Amino acid sequence: MTLSAVMEDYLKAIYQLQREGADERVRTSALADHLGVTPPTVTSMLSKLESRGLLDREKYKGVVLTPEGERVAIEVIRHHRLLEAYLSEHLDFAWSEVHDEADRLEHHISEAFEERVAAVLEDPTVDPHGAPIPNEDLEPPAEPAGDVLSECEVGATVEVREVSDRDPDVLEYLSEHGVNPGVSLSVEEVAPFGMVTVSTDDGRVSLPEDVARHVRVAPVAEALG
Repeated sequence: MTLSAVMEDYLKAIYQLQREGADERVRTSALADHLGVTPPTVTSMLSKLESRGLLDREKYKGVVLTPEGERVAIEVIRHHRLLEAYLSEHLDFAWSEVHDEADRLEHHISEAFEERVAAVLEDPTVDPHGAPIPNEDLEPPAEPAGDVLSECEVGATVEVREVSDRDPDVLEYLSEHGVNPGVSLSVEEVAPFGMVTVSTDDGRVSLPEDVARHVRVAPVAEALG
């Protein structure tokens, strides 16, 4: 089955929203917000994907991927995260730059290219942002690791597991302050207005709540275990 890059983007977005949301089904409005398009545009594309057997749509309740649609989404995600790792490790792209580059390339690489990239990288399990890379069998990757930093209690000592790659400005901000996967943080203060202050080996840094929500962490004992 030949799919356009836009179709693959929709399937990937639906898959991500399914995993992030409390409900299995994804509503048209949520998908429109995620992709930055209008609801009528989403409705038109969902009809095309439904006709190809890639999703199940229920009026007023939203959509859910079929097994075939999920497999396509996972393959695109595997391409994306392998490309991010390759761009970061071998082409010296900053971690704030690799997401957009991988978005452009993920639809156009062959399976042979994917295999060679994975071999060069020695089959990594996570991308530069700590997100799990689906394996070659396209099994669903692990659920997002740990807790959101903005919800941690004062006094907690945690390790950064994963940082969302959707906003390059957030990634640059976190990188400038040494908040990267594998770094240990101590939560020193959670202000009433939403500022989260943490200490790292590089010193103290205060993160706005909307930035701290992009960071997933695990207790140090759990991270080590």
